[in-house]
Amino acid sequence: MNQRQGSDPATPIRAVDVIRKKRDGQELSRAEIEYLVQAYTGGEIPDYQASAWLMAVRLRGMTRKETSALTNAMLRSGDVLDLSEFPAKKVDKHSTGGVGDKTSLVLAPLVAAGGLVVPMISGRGLGHTGGTLDKLESIPGFNVNLSVPQFRSVLDACGCAMIGQTSEIAPADRKLYALRDVTATVDSLYLICASIMSKKLAEGVDALVLDVKTGSGAFMKKEEDAAFLAELMVETGEAMGKAMVALITNMDQPLGLCVGNSLEVAEVLDVLRGNGPEDLKELCLELAGWMLYLGGAADTVAQGKLDAEQLIASGKALEKFRQMVALQRGDTRVLDDPRQLPRAKYMQDVTSPKDGYIAAMDCEAVGTACVVLGGGREKKEDAVDPAVGIVLGRKIGDRIAAGEPLCTVHSNSEARAIRATKLLLESYQITDAPGVRRKSLVHRVIRGSKGKDQKENSSGGK
Repeated sequence: MNQRQGSDPATPIRAVDVIRKKRDGQELSRAEIEYLVQAYTGGEIPDYQASAWLMAVRLRGMTRKETSALTNAMLRSGDVLDLSEFPAKKVDKHSTGGVGDKTSLVLAPLVAAGGLVVPMISGRGLGHTGGTLDKLESIPGFNVNLSVPQFRSVLDACGCAMIGQTSEIAPADRKLYALRDVTATVDSLYLICASIMSKKLAEGVDALVLDVKTGSGAFMKKEEDAAFLAELMVETGEAMGKAMVALITNMDQPLGLCVGNSLEVAEVLDVLRGNGPEDLKELCLELAGWMLYLGGAADTVAQGKLDAEQLIASGKALEKFRQMVALQRGDTRVLDDPRQLPRAKYMQDVTSPKDGYIAAMDCEAVGTACVVLGGGREKKEDAVDPAVGIVLGRKIGDRIAAGEPLCTVHSNSEARAIRATKLLLESYQITDAPGVRRKSLVHRVIRGSKGKDQKENSSGGK
């Protein structure tokens, strides 16, 4: 029998009682949640009982108090970084995942160039969405597997570092996520909130900017689901004393023009030089404005955006990226010559079958096509090919003539390219008449009340 003493020594906590209570829709106490997380992480509770509890949460949901308690228990299951030796504010950004979303690679050096510390612990590709670590590893030699002392050393030297989750950070999340993946409970917004926030708050940040995607290429297809998750994460972060904001952003089409690891790194370098696609630049500046504002480096969000533009124009953001790449053993020659990045053997245009206008894209299908090419993992054990991917020639609202390229496939396998091409052709909706209005990039902004006075309107939302 699995049990532990609760707040009342006469009433031991048993796993079966916690499962039953949640199954029946009752609110669990902080002590009950802490017991379940600690006991499962420590191997005292078997998978089948933890699975039953996860399914009960998936079906019954959680209250705000329960979500906060779960996040805190997962956070405290491992080390919580203390970065108080750095006098500047510590700020990070998290995205819920999208296609072509490479903003983290721009934001870490950009915000560090603005005087803040950015301790970014990131993830790998999940399903049809790309992963920050996979993108970074397309830079030859780049080491994302730093120890905590090495992580601190890079932060001390240049103000930003980008690594993967260490074994010491939120071990409960790793164990519970593996179980969620095989028990059909990954999509619980309460469990998603606790998973994200436990890892991000373990970084020791003062403020966190959330980019919550919605649309055909996002995990949350419906905006109301994205808004609910955003509100949940903002409230949870605030309950733990962090300055928080969440932006609900559009993922009905890929961000930027490139999808695929080394292709996206090249696009990041383009943005850090002041060029690049307008939508990618716009979102990077919006997120950077909020990061600089919440971190106290700018008095308003608008001023933060202007400062970010200047940091790019002056070359300081690119130089900060160069420092970070060098400190993490990456080959800095790719910064001056992106042709040194991995390149695919074959390039093939996917052409439009008719004249018309791009009315819509199945953004998830585009991400899946990149996975099919080898740019992501169809199975967990798959290796990622950094060279392959897709470069878009047209996006929603654009006119196209029959025979013109919708996109270009970069591949190392003709068989994979054939499969990807079929997916890509099916992902475009082409209509005879114009009239498709591009959706705004930032749908709305959900702001917290802690930290600085949140009186500023972002240009992207109300």
